[in-house]
Order: sequence, then structure tokens, then C-alpha cells
Amino acid sequence: MLPVAARLRRSEDFRAVMRRGAKAGRRRLVVHALTTDPSDAAEAARAGFVVSKAVGNSVVRHRVSRRLRHLISDRIGTLPPGSSLVIRALPPAADASSAELGSDLDASLRRLGLSGQSAVAGKSRETRPPDNGSAV
Repeated sequence: MLPVAARLRRSEDFRAVMRRGAKAGRRRLVVHALTTDPSDAAEAARAGFVVSKAVGNSVVRHRVSRRLRHLISDRIGTLPPGSSLVIRALPPAADASSAELGSDLDASLRRLGLSGQSAVAGKSRETRPPDNGSAV
């Protein structure tokens, strides 16, 4: 579970991240990221989720939300302080496993330069053949 301080909750915050932030899309999700000025780094990283009715019925949407919340709770500590993320699930997320969602999330974070690894390492990893036939 994400702590309250690590959650985006106001619609204005969601709107600001989605309009002014950078985005990286994968097959199952899109990650919007907005980083603040390093002088405001006292603020913790925060994340919010958008799972629309296009993903599925309420049971499916809540399952996808829980999986994404669990995945980001493991990664929130590695994000730069003051950064805000909005993770928007796409319809293929309904049938995805947690591992598939995790790989899409990691790839998006690497592309945005928010991963613990350098952007160069992320690019060299993407040029390798995928393991176990997973989609890139």
C-alpha cells in the first residue's frame, strides 16, 4: 500500500502532471512524469493511477489498480524526490500479469530517466533480444 504522502489525490495535481510532464507509453500503460525543481526536493515522490472503464468492469479495473499500486510501492523510493507520476492503464492491462505490467512500468521509467539505472544502460538493454518472448 502506498503511504498517503506518496499519493496524488487532487484532480489539479493529475491535470498538471498530464499536461506539463513528459510521457512514455508502452503496450499496457502510459506513464506521465513531472519532476520539480531540485530546490523543492524536500517533497517525497508521489504517484496516481488512472484506470478507465475502457480497461474493463469494476472488478477488472480494481485488480489492475491494485497491481499497479503494488508495483509502484516497490519503486517509489528509487524515484527522485519531488517527482510526480500518473500511471494510466490501457485496455490490454486487463489481461496482463503483474510481471508484464512491471516490465512495462520499468521500461517507461527507464525511458523517462527516472529509473535507478542510467538512460544509456536502459537503451542498451532494449536493443537485446527480449527474454522468454516478452513484448517490448
